[in-house]
Amino acid sequence: MIIFQFFELVLHIDKYLQILVNEYSVAVYVILFLIIFFETGIVISPFLPGDSLLFAAGALAATGSLEIGLLFFVVFLASVLGDTVNYHIGKFIGPRIFTKESSWFFNRNYLVRAQHFYEKNGKKTIILARFIPIIRTFAPFVAGIGTMSYLVFLGYNIIGAVLWSSLFIFGGFWFGNIPIVKDNFGLFVIGVIIISLIPLVKEILALIKEKKNN
Repeated sequence: MIIFQFFELVLHIDKYLQILVNEYSVAVYVILFLIIFFETGIVISPFLPGDSLLFAAGALAATGSLEIGLLFFVVFLASVLGDTVNYHIGKFIGPRIFTKESSWFFNRNYLVRAQHFYEKNGKKTIILARFIPIIRTFAPFVAGIGTMSYLVFLGYNIIGAVLWSSLFIFGGFWFGNIPIVKDNFGLFVIGVIIISLIPLVKEILALIKEKKNN
């Protein structure tokens, strides 16, 4: 049931977002801020929408339903603050989390994958992870556990937030209302999700291969 509800949300995310805009107007910016903040800032919420939501919001901004400058600022601020909170959570409680077993509330495997990705790509992980669902949520946490200073982390955090916000918001703004995209918006959003998952799948396959070779 939950899976069907998720796909229903994804397939019609533009319509649901438009309903929110119609009903709550300015409050939509607060809702978007909270969703992006929790997706990037809280380790237990990697399931929240990110890329597809920003693309849909950008498409609505192109119609005048949202103000593009304010939208970009809200998403940028939420993603920077979210990663910052996540970094500090990792710094203070990270070691204890690594010893915790997986449960419905927490999936330890996600954290292990993020750590592997971080070890492989170094500091640029903070930027690259922005474009990879799930890894995006755990990379700042892993950085906080490691030896990266906060000032160094903040620099990469800001760069990543600018690039991620720009790609999906302005991508939706410029392409979201092209007739062929608009008429098949749900399928296009699923395509965005699939493409964004490719790096994660590659990392998982590489990790499986590495374990088999050891």
